[in-house]
Amino acid sequence: MNRTTLSLIAGTAALAAVTGFATLNQPDAAGPDTAQAAAELPVERTSLLCPSPSTSDLADTSYTSFTPVTKGTDGDGTAELAAATVESAAATTDKASDKTTDKASDKASDKKKATKPVVTPKAPGTPAVGDTSGGETPALLGTAEGKFAPGWTVQETTEVTAGSGRGLQGVTCTAPDTEFWFPGVSTAADRTDYVHLTNPDDSAAVADIELYGKDGALSTTVGEGITIPAHSSEPILLSTLTGEKQEDLTVHVNVRSGRVGAAVQALDEKLGGDWLAASTDPAGTQVIPGIPKDATAVRLIAYAPGDADADLKVQLASPSGLITPAGHETLHVKAGMTASVDLGDVTRGEAGSLVLTPTGQSVPVVAAVRVLRGKGAQQESAFITATAPVGTRASAADNSAKGSTLSLTAPKGTAKVKVTASAGSGGGTAVSKTYTVKAGTTQDVELPVPTGLKGTYALTVEPLTDTPVYASRTLAATQEGVPGFTIQTLPDDRGTVAVPEADEDVAVLQK
Repeated sequence: MNRTTLSLIAGTAALAAVTGFATLNQPDAAGPDTAQAAAELPVERTSLLCPSPSTSDLADTSYTSFTPVTKGTDGDGTAELAAATVESAAATTDKASDKTTDKASDKASDKKKATKPVVTPKAPGTPAVGDTSGGETPALLGTAEGKFAPGWTVQETTEVTAGSGRGLQGVTCTAPDTEFWFPGVSTAADRTDYVHLTNPDDSAAVADIELYGKDGALSTTVGEGITIPAHSSEPILLSTLTGEKQEDLTVHVNVRSGRVGAAVQALDEKLGGDWLAASTDPAGTQVIPGIPKDATAVRLIAYAPGDADADLKVQLASPSGLITPAGHETLHVKAGMTASVDLGDVTRGEAGSLVLTPTGQSVPVVAAVRVLRGKGAQQESAFITATAPVGTRASAADNSAKGSTLSLTAPKGTAKVKVTASAGSGGGTAVSKTYTVKAGTTQDVELPVPTGLKGTYALTVEPLTDTPVYASRTLAATQEGVPGFTIQTLPDDRGTVAVPEADEDVAVLQK
């Protein structure tokens, strides 16, 4: 059996494994009506990885799990988040079995503690919450199956009251992948940036970390061939990879073997800190949605990974339409180099999103902004990376009656969007509202709030038109005068997968 035959058989098997549904029929006679569109079926398994939230003893972290109700799922399923040290704890216990009974008992007790899920959802449509405190919380590995898998999202939110990175830090737990781009990292004196790599699989993963600054690639000492053991997480301090101090860098994580989840924790001695999520794939046009209207400073960072320079038109999608920031009409990004520009208080008291488009030839780029709120010693920072459109559906968990903002932008045309506020984690009834977002504008919409809300709730965004819609959600919590905030984008949740009808063809086995 040759390689082509094996690939075809493997492809059919993979579709069956992902969706749990595949049909093999005797082929009908060819005709004009034999071709059928692929069926959209709910995914049956989703993996998410949450990085270790903080090393500060003053950190309080909450985890919020949510799965939107999806048609076509059956009544079975499970979902849970457990410490990434589960497998290592189990292995240690097994090795201890040949030693004294007391030591074996102690190890078994440690294993039991390690395997206790942090969050265990009970039903789709209702958030489940868990919390930890201190600086020893490990990374988490999450798996959802059956009815909990389609659109599963987990929000990790940490409040740090003092020290480097003080303020509010938030990240949407990520699916494992093999490549990540992070424009906006730094090795400046006041910054302490970590790349967190989490491996969910049974074998070790190997990854390379590359750094690109204003003059191109930086030489690194130990950035190649980093091993992430099975079921574990490795935080890599960027300043240990290079001796160069640069304010704006782009990190490229390339996984040679296996797959990982990746996120960057950017901590500042004076300006707080937050998580930097990976930018969407390199593209000629990029959208960065949901810059807060009270932003006091916005810094745009972009990187061109190819062999050609990129010339970008910079526009702000405001509530009244697309405008060009005075003095910052374009941005030139040299090939293989990171470019940055200070846009100041570009939103000027109104909701806004950045839209980057090519002025001529389309050259792929990745991009992000660093946003500051507050003044003087009471400033706080957060990051927004370029993101993909909402697509069919996207959700954001951990919203409260106050302190949550949803931003919607439709750069290319007017769009209608349905927003559903789920039941609360402690009670309440879901409600929905429909909004119209005019072409080229950004709206901070008035959020629906569940009737009789208790606890936190999730927001699910569903475009009702074909116009691309981009979204982000801001959480804000002021403490001792510091305007803590964190922003998460809402790309498509990939809750369904297209499954084409498959027909049996024995002729392929004879090639």
